[in-house]
Amino acid sequence: MKIVILDGYTANPGDLSWEDFKKLGELTVYDRSPINDEAEIIRRIAGADVVITNKVPVSKKAIESSPDLKYIGAFGTGYNVIDCKTAREKGIPVSNIPSYATKAVAQFAISLLLEICGRVGHHDLAVKEGRWETNPDYCFWDYPLIELADKTMGIIGFGRIGQCTGRIAKALGMEVITSSKTPTEEGAKIATYVSREELFARADVISLHCHLFPETRGIINRESIAKMKDGVIIINTARGALIVEQDLTDALNSGKVYAAGVDVVAIEPIKGDNPLLKAKNCFITPHNAWVPLESRRRLLEMAVNNIQEFLAGKPVNVVN
Repeated sequence: MKIVILDGYTANPGDLSWEDFKKLGELTVYDRSPINDEAEIIRRIAGADVVITNKVPVSKKAIESSPDLKYIGAFGTGYNVIDCKTAREKGIPVSNIPSYATKAVAQFAISLLLEICGRVGHHDLAVKEGRWETNPDYCFWDYPLIELADKTMGIIGFGRIGQCTGRIAKALGMEVITSSKTPTEEGAKIATYVSREELFARADVISLHCHLFPETRGIINRESIAKMKDGVIIINTARGALIVEQDLTDALNSGKVYAAGVDVVAIEPIKGDNPLLKAKNCFITPHNAWVPLESRRRLLEMAVNNIQEFLAGKPVNVVN
């Protein structure tokens, strides 16, 4: 069996092993593949039985040009770069890896929120610049610090990551609400289910954990922001295109939104003309909430397991 991994570097830049993949067949790992060069992608997957991709598109033409292809694995949770419809028509299962970084991403979402509320990095730098040493008082601060206890967190997208984030928020003393359309008994132990309109109106913090679908694209926009509390905080560790970035920038600069913490943007890597780069109180990290060693090790293990289950005739985590 021939296995091709189209973009393996971000998952394994060299601190993990590909050996378990090699046990399953002949393995070719490309650190990166050109995402806009369909012909090169087709060339790279020629003759492959199994293709694994993270952000490299596997298009209709690529699938139709690969008669040996039997299985496609998404090297992560998202699978929008794969033409799942064509794969289904060809009898090719597409599997994703839905829960490898649940705790890491939830931790990171709360980290962004805590940085906004506590300004740890800012005041650490101030101390090292000598500003505490020359201060007449035993303490100083030049940003308002925020206590999260008794504040309300609204979570949009209440799957594994959303629920994990909700548990941490509750541990901080926050009230948690969610607008999920699929209430569960487990979810009800963490959050109160409300309408989307009520969530926008009540939340002091809004944290995004939903998939990017046509109905969620641009869910944070000028109109939805207008329904929010003045001074709301917005956190996004899901997908950049959930936010209309110019609208959020305008709201940050006007003060309607107090601050935002985003680990994702609509076009990645970020472009120099992204308006969020010049927005007030906007914390931007480079899509690295998922990258702790523990999470990436789990990612590789689960990708191997997905292939093993497919070979055993019982594919798991199938999304098409």
